[in-house]
Amino acid sequence: MWSLATPLAMFLLPLPLVLRRVLPPVPGGSMALYLPPGVAGMLDDSDGARRRDRVYRAMNAALWICLVIALAGPQRAGPSGVIPASGRDIVLAIDLSGSMEKEDFSLGGAPISRLEAVKRVAARFVASRRGDRVGLVLFGDRPYVAAPLTFDIDAVAEAIRGAAIGIPGRSTALSDGLGLAMKRVMRSDGETRVVVLLSDGIDTARRIDPREVASFAAENGIRIHTIALGPQDLGSAPAARDAVDAETLRIIAAASGGESFRVRTLEDLDAMAAALDTLEPNPALRPPLLVQRQYWTWPATLALGLACLLALRRRES
Repeated sequence: MWSLATPLAMFLLPLPLVLRRVLPPVPGGSMALYLPPGVAGMLDDSDGARRRDRVYRAMNAALWICLVIALAGPQRAGPSGVIPASGRDIVLAIDLSGSMEKEDFSLGGAPISRLEAVKRVAARFVASRRGDRVGLVLFGDRPYVAAPLTFDIDAVAEAIRGAAIGIPGRSTALSDGLGLAMKRVMRSDGETRVVVLLSDGIDTARRIDPREVASFAAENGIRIHTIALGPQDLGSAPAARDAVDAETLRIIAAASGGESFRVRTLEDLDAMAAALDTLEPNPALRPPLLVQRQYWTWPATLALGLACLLALRRRES
């Protein structure tokens, strides 16, 4: 939709006509050249002079109109193509313990490891978070920051795809990983602060009670969503070697105001990512940000061209 930045400038359009009526006429020259009638008749070009005068007046009028339109500032609203920042900070805390090597997921009929399944879904989830600041914490025996909070979500997705088991150790220091992720989020000034915790085992560190960490998160306005990954959990198979402590993860999420997800298949993992998009709406789904694109340069350029033509005409005259 077209509009003018300063529409009152259009009132300047009749100014030359007003000045022509108000100001006294410019006195003409008194010099004259007397020629014999025969010679004067041969040189008479009154029709051509009138045509040149009309063209001159039209060019001056067009120059003035272009200058006034440029001063009024024609503009048009349109989508900027830029996604506004959501004010949301999200840190993913992903378990890289040895049990993530287990191939109990299926993709196209072929078995894949838990880590490979998580990489596929988590990288796709992060890549859709344009407008959010996203960070990544990986943990095993100890946690480390693989990507700080950043708007460069492509870099975070690449860090997820490059994650390898064994770098942080092969145990599950769940409370340490959660604590480091919270520490990163607490340092931010985001309006909404979220931690997404994914684990497939039992907290082996036990340095801090995860429930206390979750309560601390709730007191500081941090929401924790937890994902319990694996076919078996302590509730149904307490003797299983790779059983996940789904109940503890559920309690952590509930204490912080988040949601808990139980993931046993790749389809569950996809559904979890879709549910997270609902809980933490994607900024890319918002209406596009509208900006005013300025077009005053077009009439200004035309006015400059007319001014140059008039200057050349006057020089030739």
